[in-house]
Amino acid sequence: MPTVLAILPEGFEEIEAIAPIDLLRRAGCHVTVAALGTSPHVTGRCNITMHADATLNESEKKTYDLIFLPGGPGVLNLRGDMRVRELVQQQAASGRWLAAICAAPTVLNDAGVLDGHRYTAHFSVAKELPHILKDERVVVDGKIITSRGAGTSIDLGLMLVEKLVSPEKAQEIAAAICA
Repeated sequence: MPTVLAILPEGFEEIEAIAPIDLLRRAGCHVTVAALGTSPHVTGRCNITMHADATLNESEKKTYDLIFLPGGPGVLNLRGDMRVRELVQQQAASGRWLAAICAAPTVLNDAGVLDGHRYTAHFSVAKELPHILKDERVVVDGKIITSRGAGTSIDLGLMLVEKLVSPEKAQEIAAAICA
């Protein structure tokens, strides 16, 4: 069963986090939702509070097949946390999957793992990430998967299922949710 670490900072974009996590769990992946802070309760940009499975401190020593970073204003918190940068660098160095949506590809860029890769991201970070493939909903390049924003969350989640589990499982889930 593939393992996933989804890191939620205060101010995360709810749709971008919940939709992919939901689809990954439907596919049988073991998803650990980790709060960036010290409380398991994390409030998103639209004031929806999620109860995380653990904190990042409790989760960061394990190895995961995928590390997933949602976007939203909380990306500033991800970018400011050296643990996240180190985890991203370790994940890339080990050849395991990384996924980021909306503004979260800036975290990958800060960690130096976007160099030489094709990617997309939200238009709001285009000055920092000038090579955004703005017409692509999801971009897979090597072991890095990026997506544009809240409206592409289902696409991203299905791509994560396709890469971690199988294309058949992604198609089965897409049909079940009328995607």
